[in-house]
Amino acid sequence: MARKKQPDEQKKRPVNENVRGLHSEVLEQNITETLAVNYMPYAMSVIVSRAIPEIDGFKPSHRKLLYTMYQMHLLGGARTKSANVVGQTMKLNPHGDAAIYDTMVRLSRGYGALLHPLVDSKGNFGKVYSRDMAWAASRYTEVRLDGICAEIFSGIDQDTVDFVPNYDSTIMEPSLLPTSFPNVLVSANQGIAVGMASNLCGFNLGEVCDAAAAYLKDPHCDLLSVLKAPDFPTGGELLYDEALLREIYRTGRGSFQVRAKWRYDKQDNLIEIYEIPYSTTVEAIMDKVAELVKQGKIKEISDMRDETDLNGLKLAIDLKRGADPDKLMARLYQSTPLRDSFPCNFNILIEGTPRVMGVEELLEEWTAWRIGCVRRRTYFVMKKKEEKLHLLKGLKKILLDIDRAIQIIRQTEEDAEVVPNLMIGFGIDEIQAEYVADIKLRNINKEYILRRIEETSHLEEEIADLKDIVEHPARIKKIIADELAAVKKKYAMPRRTDIVYEYDTAAPAELEAEVDDYPVHVFISRDGYFKKITPQSLRMNSEQKYKEGDRAYLQWETSNRTELLVFSSRQQCYKARLSDFEDAKASVLGDYLPSKLGMEPDETFVWACITADYSGHLLFFFENGKAARVELSAYQTQTRRKKLTGAYSDKSPLVGAFHLTADMEMALISTEGRALIFHTTSLTPKSTRSSQGVNVMTLKKKYVLQQAIPLSESAITSPDRYRARSIPVVGALLKEEDQEERQISLLDES
Repeated sequence: MARKKQPDEQKKRPVNENVRGLHSEVLEQNITETLAVNYMPYAMSVIVSRAIPEIDGFKPSHRKLLYTMYQMHLLGGARTKSANVVGQTMKLNPHGDAAIYDTMVRLSRGYGALLHPLVDSKGNFGKVYSRDMAWAASRYTEVRLDGICAEIFSGIDQDTVDFVPNYDSTIMEPSLLPTSFPNVLVSANQGIAVGMASNLCGFNLGEVCDAAAAYLKDPHCDLLSVLKAPDFPTGGELLYDEALLREIYRTGRGSFQVRAKWRYDKQDNLIEIYEIPYSTTVEAIMDKVAELVKQGKIKEISDMRDETDLNGLKLAIDLKRGADPDKLMARLYQSTPLRDSFPCNFNILIEGTPRVMGVEELLEEWTAWRIGCVRRRTYFVMKKKEEKLHLLKGLKKILLDIDRAIQIIRQTEEDAEVVPNLMIGFGIDEIQAEYVADIKLRNINKEYILRRIEETSHLEEEIADLKDIVEHPARIKKIIADELAAVKKKYAMPRRTDIVYEYDTAAPAELEAEVDDYPVHVFISRDGYFKKITPQSLRMNSEQKYKEGDRAYLQWETSNRTELLVFSSRQQCYKARLSDFEDAKASVLGDYLPSKLGMEPDETFVWACITADYSGHLLFFFENGKAARVELSAYQTQTRRKKLTGAYSDKSPLVGAFHLTADMEMALISTEGRALIFHTTSLTPKSTRSSQGVNVMTLKKKYVLQQAIPLSESAITSPDRYRARSIPVVGALLKEEDQEERQISLLDES
């Protein structure tokens, strides 16, 4: 008799069949075809529509924001809340309000990222030279277009550029902005696309206008003699290297160096840094200087602080007595972002195609594009004047017999017949007849009509002149040059970044050699003998040698750059780097820490820990039943101090110490034979090194805390008996099976 299928089996079978069916439908795809179909459209969208600037110097996000503000009549008008602009811009830019506001911040005068800001801002917009200074929310700040935007939008309503539909085809927006000067060279711009990037430095507006005018006059002119060097809103000093700059001007790639400006205050013995390279921030400079001081590579600095205020940026460096400020700055230039390189990558979209171009080629493309803009504008104006002339010619025919025109209109019974009757009566076309029919009754007099007809000759002259401009590129170039001269006269400012032609190219005295980083094993005995052994040496001989009566205590696997913190019996912490110790072998006693670190004659080694980043906490347990949890960062100092006093509390003898990187359960045992288990999360971290801690174990007068050890390393087999729901508690008497033979001493393990 067949066995009846169980319900579970009946359920499983269809599932397995379905799975097999799914696997049978998997299709193999060629990865190159998949990338071409799925990834390439995304990559091209990022390149063409987001990350790479075009010949007008703007990315699409910039252009959409500025055009929205122009449409909101914020050019020359009163400021409005930034949130209003952000909301309106979303009609053109659907990427979210945060991205739009970030774009606005970068273009603002308050942020200071551009030599000629395009957004006149009011409120806190942060600073380009600060990494941590956050800008206020859009509801608190106000904006309008800066005056120079009149040149950005010059002739935009005269068919100078093409208009395209927005993302949902409800509004038309310009594909480019008709800038009357090479904004692509004036406004610094950076973008990261897919597989390519762009990084344009800014140039001085006056020099750019002169260079563009010189190129219009002679395409083979020496641009470097006119466009001297890049210019940055944060100032600084550019180290001039003619060969490097010529290469950048020719190819659009390369890098040059900019360094900070500083002055020495002899009275207060301090250095003031008041301009920094465009490519760095105040925080990055201070972090690097602090690191050098901590490593002992810079010893002339006693303090460094940021004194930036409403008057501008200022970093103050207090010097130690006898320090040479010139030599110190030479070393800081070498080792900190106070001197930084700016990499150039002039990658521009030209008619939808990314191209890396030098300054000369870029000016060639800009002038060709600008000639097209001016020609379109001129043609637009010419057509408007031709239309007006055409109307006036029709009006001239009416002058011959005004009474007849009135009679035709009066005798026409239907409104729709007025225009056809005028066309027949005077031999004019429909447009002219419409114009005549719409003349006000009070203007149907000879004086008005004669005055209008007198404009005909002037219009004919103007149209002939405009037609000549359209047909002769030389005249268009002259117009562009005149506009460039006007822009320079109105908006040009002196250079902010000084050019240093002569400077010391020799490297200053080298800082301390970089510490070699390699894995090491560290051993410290109970008496304080230290050994640092490489893994190779340890594999050859792993048997440790100890002095008679001494034994193993602490050991770690770490790297040579790690720092060592040694705690003494006099509540002092001695700090050293593992690289300060020579590599040793297992067969030697090692360095005696009290002697190596310069402890007092009556001072002995108690405990030690290692750290690379000062993360985690230290746990101290005292005989009086108290425990202190101290942040390890409390032992970190800006300067490389080798000795810290008050490393832990001296109110009661120390029983044990631990470097806590993750919370765990601890077992405490008293001389009364009681045990307590508690979780370290019960202890609140303190930032004071000498904190007395909190009471964890309540002790009778004649008893003390004997031992503190992680629960995982204890002999306790029934932990629930000793766990405390809250502290402090007395603890439970230790059962015989939970005891082990242990020597009463400070920590046996780390």
